[in-house]
Amino acid sequence: MFPLRDHNPSSRFPFVTLALIAANVAVFLFCLPLFSNPKALHALFMEWGMVPALITQSGDWSGMLTSMFLHGGVLHLAGNMLFLWIFGDNMEDRFGHLGFLLFYLAGGVAAALLQYAAAPSSPVPVVGASGAIAAVMGGYLLLFPKARVDLLIILIVIFRVIPVPAWLMLGLWFGLQLYSGASAAADEGGVAYWAHSGGFIAGLALTLPLWLKLGGPAFWNRTAGSPPHPVGIYRATSVPRIRRRR
Repeated sequence: MFPLRDHNPSSRFPFVTLALIAANVAVFLFCLPLFSNPKALHALFMEWGMVPALITQSGDWSGMLTSMFLHGGVLHLAGNMLFLWIFGDNMEDRFGHLGFLLFYLAGGVAAALLQYAAAPSSPVPVVGASGAIAAVMGGYLLLFPKARVDLLIILIVIFRVIPVPAWLMLGLWFGLQLYSGASAAADEGGVAYWAHSGGFIAGLALTLPLWLKLGGPAFWNRTAGSPPHPVGIYRATSVPRIRRRR
């Protein structure tokens, strides 16, 4: 399942969200020529990614920050930026521009810390913005649990777009990260599930003071968990049918 959009318009222009997307895309395009040279690409990730074994040996923690702006491929980048675009504008709307930037970076560092704690001797570089974006998703769940999110569901040959509450989509995503992290070896490479889980939990924790400031449970009672403003109304999204040729 892939989220396409939420029905939760923001009241201010998301400068920081767009700037983060632009920065990630710019870094990827700058590094793109190296993708034809695996050795050079690996050297780049070892230098600027988060390598747990190197942190353990040298105590250099800078990769936890720089790794957030590196991606391993077009699909990796596109998926992360889609999630950031859908959920980031509303979090920026609530935190303010500077507050959201600090929230995003703090969430990314917290995600990297949990991934490091899960496998401190791993020589595999960890790259990607997904830990920071997971923090955005965790905070979104706390503030807007019943905001509607349009999901594209793909079941072999069946394509459907259905609206679901954010708590369902984000809860399923978080549960999958926990299950996958517990099932996979953290030091073998692949998807950094513990970074996703750590970022999500950090996002919940970092958003908690704001949620309490808004009233905590009283905020949910006032809004019923939905956005505290009129929701976005969109025309139904349809997926074109592809007829089989005879």
